[in-house]
Amino acid sequence: MIAPGVPAADHHTEYLTKAVAALTPEGRRRVDEILDQLVDAAGNRSQLVRFATDRRIEAELGRADIAPPAETEPALTKPELDALVGGFMTIRDEEHLEDVASWANAVLALLKDTVVADPGG
Repeated sequence: MIAPGVPAADHHTEYLTKAVAALTPEGRRRVDEILDQLVDAAGNRSQLVRFATDRRIEAELGRADIAPPAETEPALTKPELDALVGGFMTIRDEEHLEDVASWANAVLALLKDTVVADPGG
């Protein structure tokens, strides 16, 4: 449950911070593999590559309190967000490493707070 007066985004960042801090060395390697696959699948969609890069930095540092420059870059489009949500749901549900499944669930919580760009603009 979210504490009164704490925005959901802050709660989800805290959850993600705990999840990346709990990654084992094997879990970090698995997260790198997953993010490499995301970058490969992203093609030239810069926001998906940026999303993967931010998650990789968090996993490498073991913390999620990096401040992304979201104001200067376009937000994810609805199809991009939907694809990320679907992919991370699959990871959460099928990953055999518990720490990686927990990380994927924390990323999903963070994605629920993501503002979607207007696909027409």
